[in-house]
Amino acid sequence: MESGFGSDFGSGGGGGGKLDPVLIMEQVKVQIAVANAQELLQRMTDKCFRKCIGKPGGALDNSEQVRAGGRAGHPRPLRSGLPLRLCVPQKCIAMCMDRYMDSWNTVSRAYNSRLQRERANM
Repeated sequence: MESGFGSDFGSGGGGGGKLDPVLIMEQVKVQIAVANAQELLQRMTDKCFRKCIGKPGGALDNSEQVRAGGRAGHPRPLRSGLPLRLCVPQKCIAMCMDRYMDSWNTVSRAYNSRLQRERANM
């Protein structure tokens, strides 16, 4: 990923340009926000993949069981042409990610609210 720092710092060519501290701070804030978002997505993906996919083996675990129609090993295809057992983990992952984001948003709001209260009491 390209940071864009090289072209935005100077106020012109050569070494005579001054660095704008406000611009630098804004770019640092953006980079921190991007890094935080990437970490959130990575953690969410890891946790939900482990929860919903599990380890490959000789039998399906509960998250990959065929829920309706067909029998294990011979799932009934859906209209989309995908076997039913492929859709169950996808639904699990989607629901897990939704819950993870909801939880993260709740914690984030509570944390920000507490920070604001602490700053007001200083």
